[in-house]
Amino acid sequence: MQLFYTPDIAPHQQSFVLSEEESKHAIRVLRMGAGQRVQLVDGRGGLYTAAIVDDHPKRAVLEILKAETGRGKRPYYLHIAIAPTKHVERVEWFLEKATEVGIDEVTPIICEHSERKEVKTERLKKVMVAAMKQSLKAYLPRLNEPLGLGALLEHERQGQRFIAHCADGDKEYVSEMIVPGGRYTILIGPEGDFSGAEIEASLRAGFLPITLGHARLRTETAALVGCLEAAIANRRY
Repeated sequence: MQLFYTPDIAPHQQSFVLSEEESKHAIRVLRMGAGQRVQLVDGRGGLYTAAIVDDHPKRAVLEILKAETGRGKRPYYLHIAIAPTKHVERVEWFLEKATEVGIDEVTPIICEHSERKEVKTERLKKVMVAAMKQSLKAYLPRLNEPLGLGALLEHERQGQRFIAHCADGDKEYVSEMIVPGGRYTILIGPEGDFSGAEIEASLRAGFLPITLGHARLRTETAALVGCLEAAIANRRY
């Protein structure tokens, strides 16, 4: 059954009109017609089964047959704050895979050693929407606008907070630190790593130093490992 992203739908609605873009995709590209069933996701855990009652290519009208809320809700909240990579395609790869695995919030952070200082989030959001639909999920992760590391440290105070860095010092494996059923924020630095001053500032803000293993990982790989470790730790919850 074809799946469409409809963020404006509400659980109580009995009918819904697809956007012009989604109507064109359904009616002209997929050649769907009246009577055929589709599924809708709102990005907030809502999954809807609907039938096409008017196959207009610019404003297809659907009858809502079934509504389900909290579809696939996970018992933990994961926020990855990641320094954007020089090649944006690697950030896109991370967002795609993280959405499939499970993540709630992503913040691009600008660090001293960041190779990329600007990020256009519109394109990145489209990547996440496509990944949500492809993996049949009903929750769309929140993508924040880029933020300086200092600003994030000033405001992020909830749950367990970790920083993954390559500098010397005592660190624990993240898999041994995560408490199932909690809220986590993991800082992932640029290819040149966090600066010494940034690491010290993070520790003062209550972030705990962690290791993701013995291998030296690329930024996007390290961030994805963080997602996987959180998912695995919560399988027993």
